[in-house]
Amino acid sequence: MTFVQVIDYETKRFDEMNALIDRYAEQTSGKRTVTHTMIGQDRDSRTHYVDLVEFPSYEEAMKNSHLPETDRMFQEMVALCEGMPKFMNLDVVRDEYLNKLVVNRMFEECILKGDFAVLDECLAMDYKDHDIMESEGQSDGRDGMRQTITMWRDAFDFSFEKTRQIAEGDCVTTLWNWKGAQKGEFMGVAPTGKDVTMSGCTTFRIENGRIAEGWWYYDAPSLMRQMGMMPG
Repeated sequence: MTFVQVIDYETKRFDEMNALIDRYAEQTSGKRTVTHTMIGQDRDSRTHYVDLVEFPSYEEAMKNSHLPETDRMFQEMVALCEGMPKFMNLDVVRDEYLNKLVVNRMFEECILKGDFAVLDECLAMDYKDHDIMESEGQSDGRDGMRQTITMWRDAFDFSFEKTRQIAEGDCVTTLWNWKGAQKGEFMGVAPTGKDVTMSGCTTFRIENGRIAEGWWYYDAPSLMRQMGMMPG
């Protein structure tokens, strides 16, 4: 179970605190078990800070706390604070990354199931698309993406297998494997009934809760070879 430690403290010397954290990260490289950290500054009290430190589990957090570098870092941190820092230890019982939810709805409900009402909910009206097999602007906007999805759905019965998904900032990148059976014309190739496969990745940028921009990278040459569009 993911474990998060919350550290609440006051300091007038945050530049020194920041430098201390950087030194600690360098000294414990390859040894610390932290997976993610975030520091917030209170808008209403500019000397008030909260650190969120994430670990894979409570046990991994304990391994990290037993490092000699961690003890030294804590002593130096206390010296920079106004009073003693307060700690809260949390077992994470629910973890949702809202940008991932939007992206997964786009893949699962719109692209796979053809529910275009979901497209209107997930995609910004001025959506910008970048696709290696299309001319720039071809799939821009909701209408452009709707036409592109319809083209693929009319040509193939297909499925996506998501193999990895990474969310950072306003972007979500999904690595996927795609399998399809050609049932309709595709790029001038008559229906063959062939089973074809390819792998690729998609990065979506989220803005105001909707997908504002997308980049599609996939093994188009392999797909073309399997369909007989180019030599093997």
